[in-house]
Amino acid sequence: MNIATINNSIQPQKQILLKHSLYEKVKTIEDLQCFLENHVYAVWDFMSLLKALQAKLTCTTTPWFATPNPETRYLINEIVVAEESDLTLDGRRSSHFEMYIEAMESCDADTSGIKNFLKEVASLQNIFVAIKTSNLHPDIKAFLDFTFRVIEEGKSHEIAAAFTFGREDLIPAMFTEILKNFQANFPATDLSKLIYYFERHIELDADEHGPMAMKMITELCGTDAQKWSDVEEVSKLALEKRIGLWNAIEELLMAAKIVTT
Repeated sequence: MNIATINNSIQPQKQILLKHSLYEKVKTIEDLQCFLENHVYAVWDFMSLLKALQAKLTCTTTPWFATPNPETRYLINEIVVAEESDLTLDGRRSSHFEMYIEAMESCDADTSGIKNFLKEVASLQNIFVAIKTSNLHPDIKAFLDFTFRVIEEGKSHEIAAAFTFGREDLIPAMFTEILKNFQANFPATDLSKLIYYFERHIELDADEHGPMAMKMITELCGTDAQKWSDVEEVSKLALEKRIGLWNAIEELLMAAKIVTT
């Protein structure tokens, strides 16, 4: 098994995501706000996948010791630099999550939900309890729970699978579709920070992070058939959870429309 085999195996899930009816439902600024207020959880937990990989593939404790594979060490550190301290539209350093929060605020989306959730996570010091006791949509809970179960299991190749095939490899095409709708539907609204965020993701993931993440998978699995099988299974599950997230956002968006009409 190899990258091409995995890509072929997950095509059905990818096609569902790329053709999802959610994209066509984002037609007003209120729709956009609803989308952002719920998608932000995926932006946040992605950073945890990233840092879990960095913790596994590099030495982040003292005393320092060189980790076994300099190639995977380089690949993940390069991705971390951009995701955790990229340049904003006005030239400041910021993580992509913080950039997303700023973009939400610039178009009057409500950030209190994610901020209160993160306070609960910090207070409880147990991510699974925080997810379970939150008032999030069940499918958003399931999405987050899956991410942190993979992280807790602690197998580098499985975390990399969720990161690569569940996120990095999918983002360019997915966000291109969303961006097209934003530009068409909101010409009079200043979405410069949001558009910058999406375009930055498209640029980084398509040209740099995507290929790097694929190489990381290859390095981690090598010729181990079981690891490749694990990667296939986790990748499919990650995409199914993403479909669930998209279904949840669509459901919440349509419910909000009913309330306001």
